[in-house]
Amino acid sequence: MDEKIFDRVEKKYVINKDQKAEIMRVIDKKMSKGKYHKSRVMNIYFDTDNYDLIIKSIEKPEFKQKLRARSYGGYDKVFLEIKTKLRGKDVNVGYKRRVLITKKDYDNFIKGKIDIITLAKAKIETADDIQIAKEVDYMVKYFDLKPKILVYYDRTSFLGEDSLRITFDENLKYRDKNLKFVRNSKDKHYFYDEKNIIMEIKAAGVMPLWLTKTLSKIEAYPTSFSKIGKIYELIRKEQNV
Repeated sequence: MDEKIFDRVEKKYVINKDQKAEIMRVIDKKMSKGKYHKSRVMNIYFDTDNYDLIIKSIEKPEFKQKLRARSYGGYDKVFLEIKTKLRGKDVNVGYKRRVLITKKDYDNFIKGKIDIITLAKAKIETADDIQIAKEVDYMVKYFDLKPKILVYYDRTSFLGEDSLRITFDENLKYRDKNLKFVRNSKDKHYFYDEKNIIMEIKAAGVMPLWLTKTLSKIEAYPTSFSKIGKIYELIRKEQNV
């Protein structure tokens, strides 16, 4: 979990358990378990009071950015991440730049007791940390961003050749109150049918032939599904907006 900057081609699929079982038969032969094979991923998304960043993302612009804090179950660290997506006729590439801090640092940052640039200078790990921290600081101040939505799920990850990565996200839940990196019994399922699974394929280039054949066989097709975008729509419906 120490990567700070990376870019890749990303494709998302919403599949069921039968489709997952079919593709797993091939993955078990072609790929290996990721370093953090099974984990609970918890994300707190930042936005304006009017959810301007999420609304813009839903409109599918050629360029968009998100700011989120990500933590993993059992891991006392937080990644403050700027996630950028560049979309065009022949390109769909995601970039992620992030700074690693502790959960205590994150709490102090949210409370305004310390700024992210000061934290980066105190805990610098690479030469890029200060620049990324400056970008985070700029986004927070320019857009007046605040923690708005918590999203978490159980992730299983696999690694293949040429930087190929496949993840399966299940048991997706969310809330927009009391935004801490802990579960709550009142957290809501996104999928009412819990058989739905979000599969993400990330690759440095084109996907291998065995993977494209498998996707065709199980009739899995890429979608522009956005976890945070869909959850925002649910929250607005709940608020009767």
